[in-house]
Amino acid sequence: MHIVQIEHPVTDFAAWKEAFDGDPLGREKSGVRSYRITRPVDDPNYVVGHLEFDDPSAAEAFAVALRDLWGRIDV
Repeated sequence: MHIVQIEHPVTDFAAWKEAFDGDPLGREKSGVRSYRITRPVDDPNYVVGHLEFDDPSAAEAFAVALRDLWGRIDV
């Protein structure tokens, strides 16, 4: 099992979650087996996510795709 962990502030969690749920990168097609999104109790506009992969190469490729996506959007 290989995990991509994401942690970052967001300006609007509801907008971020809507974009995440829209799945612009195709999680299943990219090899994500499961994922979990959480927020700290003291900061509702901070996101922590764990995405699980079988293949380390798929995990690395997805992490790169996420960084590229974040560079193009503002949520």
